[in-house]
Amino acid sequence: MTHTLTPQSQLLLQTAFPAAYEQGAKTAIETCLRIRPSEKVTLITDAATREIAASLAAELAANGCSWNSFVLEDLSTRPLTEMPAAVLEDMSTSDVSIFAVQVQQHELRSRMQMTDVVNRRRMRHAHMVNITPQIMCEGMRADFYAVDRLSQKLIEKVRKAKYIKATTEAGTDIRAEFSTELKWLKTSGIISPEKWGNLPGGEIFTTPLEVNGTFVVDGVVGDYLCARYGLLNATPLTIKIAGNRIVSCESENKRLRDDFWEYTHTDENSDRVGEFAIGTNIGVKHVIGNILQDEKFPGIHIAFGNPYGEHTGAQWTSGTHIDVVGLRFNIWVEDEQVMRDGQFLIEP
Repeated sequence: MTHTLTPQSQLLLQTAFPAAYEQGAKTAIETCLRIRPSEKVTLITDAATREIAASLAAELAANGCSWNSFVLEDLSTRPLTEMPAAVLEDMSTSDVSIFAVQVQQHELRSRMQMTDVVNRRRMRHAHMVNITPQIMCEGMRADFYAVDRLSQKLIEKVRKAKYIKATTEAGTDIRAEFSTELKWLKTSGIISPEKWGNLPGGEIFTTPLEVNGTFVVDGVVGDYLCARYGLLNATPLTIKIAGNRIVSCESENKRLRDDFWEYTHTDENSDRVGEFAIGTNIGVKHVIGNILQDEKFPGIHIAFGNPYGEHTGAQWTSGTHIDVVGLRFNIWVEDEQVMRDGQFLIEP
């Protein structure tokens, strides 16, 4: 079927991009989102991500589906205070949406407006926040069917567990307790209407009932602090957690410590553990300083703030959400060890 493209979509389709992006883009459209020719797609990007978006647009055109694209700078001033109405209006008639954008500070509200539409309409949504050429050529080339098999085996174990323990040589020593009233979700890269997912995918997560202990962030921190500070192996951030809230944080990098503390004290629940997750993307072999891929790195990451209660069942909320990633975990689901020194003991 031939679809009439808007001038913006025609321009995007004419944008040249490296051939190295093709495999990752094809995986996104065919494997992760499973877009059918009869469906409609909203593709949202920005000037900095135009070439990656062009590779996705080429796959959408090859698929034969109907699609519209939007470049944020054509619609509004950055950083966004609101998601442009034209984007939300187009999403209201789409089956699938893709958000491939380099985010800026204080834009979380606009992204939440977008995901509100996704959640309400039960759309399949690929959240490709801060996607880079490196991620297109690494994490997006994973075997997401294998990632999904591992994720499914793991989630079946944790859904029965009352607690998980985790340690690292760097000093992490935490215990997380769980409630059957709070749901575990799988975002393995195979995206369904049940929960929109980041791409590249590869994690299972829930809102924990309570987390206590020490979490050493020797990987990365999330949101805009990730681009600011990158890899933290040389100056880890040590976070003390009691009763599910941050008690203290320390780092040789005092600016990192202060920025993280300020971020996690934005509102009354910004310092509360809203997400406990296990990364399952076995195609990712190292952290790169980008939270989009690094939170899928095999191991544990937690997030402070917004618990995605519409999915997990948590009855509280926050206007912030920041992930922290550690490395080389030992993980026990109650008494069963499922990871040793960063390697899963479960076959996918």
